[in-house]
Amino acid sequence: MEITKETTMGEMLEYDRGIAVVLMGSGMHCVGCPSSIGESLEEACMVHGLDADDVLAEIKEYLANK
Repeated sequence: MEITKETTMGEMLEYDRGIAVVLMGSGMHCVGCPSSIGESLEEACMVHGLDADDVLAEIKEYLANK
């Protein structure tokens, strides 16, 4: 699966639950919140004041080193 800024939080977590650790480390502590599941990575980053490109890079690094 290719993860992009348009990928929803739910899709990412369904693909690999370990991504939750990356997201929480970035400052997204509401990963399990039902309302976040339908948000894209970009939308979730905007809500939390995070740079979506930075978070996406962290996710891709995690997946590459898994």
